[in-house]
Amino acid sequence: MPNPRSQSEQQRLDETRESGAPWRKWGPYLSERQWGTVREDYSTNGNAWDYFTHDQARSRAYHWGEDGLAGICDDKGRLCFALALWNGTDPILKERLFGLTNSEGNHGEDVKEYYFYLDSTPTHSYMKYLYKYPQQAYPYADIIDKNRQRGRLDMEYELIDTDVFNDDRYFDIFVEYAKQDPEDILVQITAYNRGPVAATLHLLPTIWFRNTWSWGEEVEKPTLEQSENAHDRPSVIARHPILGTRQFCTDRDVPLLFTENNTNNERLFHGQNATPYVKDGINDYVVQGRLDAVNPQHVGTKCSAHYKLEIPAGQSETIQLRICPEDTSGSLTAKSGRSFFLKKFDSVIATRKTEADEFYDSISPSSLDEDGRLVMRQALAGMLWSKQHYFFDLQVWLREHGASPGQRGYSRNQQWFHMFNDDVISMPDKWEYPWYAAWDLAFHTVSLAIVDTDFAKNQLETIFETLYLHPSGQIPAYEWNFSDVNPPVHAWAALYLYKQEQEQKGRKDIAFLKRSFDRLLFNFSWWVNRKDRDGNNVFEGGFLGLDNIGVFDRSAKLPNGAHLEQADGTAWMALFCQNMLEIALELSHDDPGYETFATKFCEHFMWIASAMDRIGDDAGSLWDEEDGFFYDLLQLPDGSSQRMKVRSMVGLLPLCAATVFYPGSLSSCTDFLANIRNFLRRNSHLTVRIAPPEKKGYGGRHLLAILNEDNLRRLLAYMLDENEFLSDYGIRSISRYHLDHPYTFTTAGKEFRVDYEPAESQSGMFGGNSNWRGPIWFPVNMLILRGLLTYYVYYGDDFKVECPTGSGNLKTLFEVAEEIRKRLCRIFVRNDTGRRPVYGGTEKFQTDPHWRDYILFYEYFHGDNGAGLGASHQTGWTGLIARLLQLSDGLDPHEILTSERQPRFAVKHRPVAVSSD
Repeated sequence: MPNPRSQSEQQRLDETRESGAPWRKWGPYLSERQWGTVREDYSTNGNAWDYFTHDQARSRAYHWGEDGLAGICDDKGRLCFALALWNGTDPILKERLFGLTNSEGNHGEDVKEYYFYLDSTPTHSYMKYLYKYPQQAYPYADIIDKNRQRGRLDMEYELIDTDVFNDDRYFDIFVEYAKQDPEDILVQITAYNRGPVAATLHLLPTIWFRNTWSWGEEVEKPTLEQSENAHDRPSVIARHPILGTRQFCTDRDVPLLFTENNTNNERLFHGQNATPYVKDGINDYVVQGRLDAVNPQHVGTKCSAHYKLEIPAGQSETIQLRICPEDTSGSLTAKSGRSFFLKKFDSVIATRKTEADEFYDSISPSSLDEDGRLVMRQALAGMLWSKQHYFFDLQVWLREHGASPGQRGYSRNQQWFHMFNDDVISMPDKWEYPWYAAWDLAFHTVSLAIVDTDFAKNQLETIFETLYLHPSGQIPAYEWNFSDVNPPVHAWAALYLYKQEQEQKGRKDIAFLKRSFDRLLFNFSWWVNRKDRDGNNVFEGGFLGLDNIGVFDRSAKLPNGAHLEQADGTAWMALFCQNMLEIALELSHDDPGYETFATKFCEHFMWIASAMDRIGDDAGSLWDEEDGFFYDLLQLPDGSSQRMKVRSMVGLLPLCAATVFYPGSLSSCTDFLANIRNFLRRNSHLTVRIAPPEKKGYGGRHLLAILNEDNLRRLLAYMLDENEFLSDYGIRSISRYHLDHPYTFTTAGKEFRVDYEPAESQSGMFGGNSNWRGPIWFPVNMLILRGLLTYYVYYGDDFKVECPTGSGNLKTLFEVAEEIRKRLCRIFVRNDTGRRPVYGGTEKFQTDPHWRDYILFYEYFHGDNGAGLGASHQTGWTGLIARLLQLSDGLDPHEILTSERQPRFAVKHRPVAVSSD
């Protein structure tokens, strides 16, 4: 019999979906950085980083959000809770994470702290977080100064490179949250002194209201005040006009410090404060000893409980707190209150922890070893901790910037007056990137669906809403420039989630699929109307998420009036057509009217695919017949063209645009089949260079793909060559060939150059904080795996290629996909010497027992040694490692070949599968 506890978290998810139980109302939705964001930027030059700095953040009230350390809030970001810390030597309280701006770091923005998301259930019924806090003064100035002195060829100067962790003089601060019910939250904070001598830690758990009252609107101001209940535990009553009344309870007799979440105009702007108690009042009371900085009346909108802990060497101290509705905690007076903290509190924490263990056991394959399970669980915890309340009313913000609809001139995001965002959204990184990114989000849903299909679907539907989607049909990219263009992978994600839920739950959510399809029609029309300049089915798009992968900044105007026809942009649109075709065919089983859409997208795919390799026009084709590779094409004003011969991910992405059709799945689509047969008779020239759609493969299947068999083999020879794209840790973004053969292009007397750069880039393009010139990125690797399995389903075991190229080892495309999957997993799991490639040569992470099992999920990875690079908490799409590790039982080639479904990563241990749709 299954353990009932293993079903507890699933029951909470079911209650949320079926009866609206608010299990997701409270969660880790508090940002880790609100300063330096576009939302808080009211400068005249659009320099968000410099307008609202980390130094100002402790004293300046935010307009559009809040931030904190290891924090939580409600799903509208109204009432917030987080930690503040002081080691007795820092110049300020540690209330938020510190990091560098683009002008301060030699490789762009980066957080300079060590913290880890260790655990979370999808309803956040249990969560765990670790922050490593030095006992010496935090070296703010040293980190800024040394990074400013270093050039792009130098390594970044990290916190661990300073002396603050010498002799292990730091605190490990573990924060655990457990929900007794949806509104009753228990908080347990345990601080370990890892150092050789006793140390003092000021621990200040803080509760506050987001400032909604200082921006010119008539709103009722919420309040915090010390409870008048006569018992031995200080507590705070929090009254909010919408949330109602709640109570924040402590576990011992500690002082409560009150102030207002208002800007300290006197400190920042030499002005006058609206109240004598301001946002940094608690900081000034604790650090500077200013007794008049907090309100003696014990009221305000921000409050900290002040614990002063003396922790012996190697020992720990634990405090326990509770945030709950007043009617629950109001009865916890005197002896009953003490009894709760001594008995029931520990029981609830232990139960929720056990339920979390059992939930993750139920989704982890039986063959995955302990280390693999640890990595998979922390990856998913990072995905769940990276959910953030995102609030941005563009109509208000633009009006505050003096912009109006139709106005001439420029203001950032001026075309997005319709936008109003007030939702919990999955973030790529809550510090480095505390705003959503459209194509990142599509990949997030793949990992989130492992634990919470409902939330994953919600994320896609959110950005499809009219308050997000532009009236033109464009999906917003990110707040730095909503009009930038991200790859159109959302149809793929919607289809994936639909089939994942069908496989996992036995449910076919036709309504979700139909809603997604209807919105994606708008987006497809936007692409066709805006990004096909010449109407020839070859697309531009701009940077398309691949940042500095090309010779030029593909989002900017090119030299001499030229423009690029992009191999990746065109491949993305081919994949978009295929996904919309598959969705339309699925919907046609209930509504035959969708066969018309299926016909439209099938025909459009063939026009696009044939345009990539134009018959009789080798000079104007994206496919280079001599090289056997796809390149971007530079179209010059005089009508001539030139290929940008950089062997990069741009040229591999056409491999991903492949879909298989099974004989049985099309039997009822008579109109569609008749229309396509007629189309092919009239346009037989379109299929001369692509995979022949009429040719039957394994099991009578048909293939819709850009690459025919010959071109596929030629492209794979590059991709699987270890001197080109194939690394020990996945597929590189640019071929290693360019290490010794850099690509150069000269125009208007200026030379442009692309080298193979396996780590950080020398290029300052896109602020220098992203590098697609050699490192390994998880999202495109995932799509390559999908493409390989799709071709395998069509060709079967008879199609084999050398892997690695030149090795003499012939493998099926299934075996190639499995080899790449294993190499990607190799980045994180310990190797034979006990080291994790992700941490490179950082010895403390490799060998210290208090560091080596805490995993950071970086933005991208060194093309040669697998070390983590870029943002250190980009669990967003790097969280895909959880899906790949879930396959440790091995992909089942027999299941893939015999199934009448699109190829999917079959998991043997339970009916949870990774679709490659």
